[in-house]
Amino acid sequence: MTPRHIARTALLISLTTVATMIIRIPNPATHGYINLSDTMIFTVALLFGGAASGLAGGIGAALADGLGGYFIWAPWTLVIKGLEGLIAGTLAARIPDRYTGNRRYLLQTLVLLLAGGWMTLGYYLAGAVLMGATAALTEIPGNLFQVGAGVVVALPLAAGLRRALKQELL
Repeated sequence: MTPRHIARTALLISLTTVATMIIRIPNPATHGYINLSDTMIFTVALLFGGAASGLAGGIGAALADGLGGYFIWAPWTLVIKGLEGLIAGTLAARIPDRYTGNRRYLLQTLVLLLAGGWMTLGYYLAGAVLMGATAALTEIPGNLFQVGAGVVVALPLAAGLRRALKQELL
């Protein structure tokens, strides 16, 4: 890993931490919260692949949990969000370049929804262990909303950033 990659990864972790902390809607039943982490994780996945989004998602969101006082969730978040980013970035990178336009957006959407499905399941399981199955059910609607918002924001954001980065390189 080059110094440039290390610096970029640190920046992506920081941006994910900020995105996670900037809006927090608490869930009193599980002591968790709804946030914007998926917008950043999915954007990183589409732009930089699985390793970057796995690190940004896991470390960035877990750091936000710790800094925000949600310590009980931090280890779970490290694994759940890390795997979410890894899944999204690895699968998105495998979409062939020959798929463009609407077909590419559809495949990217499916990839992000699959990764978000893992995240929703992961937090349900973690919530069931920590707070009980009934309380964990209250996390599902918020997590589904979080995934949906992440997809809606990340797809056009990543496309715009990709175009901007290509122009910058010219």
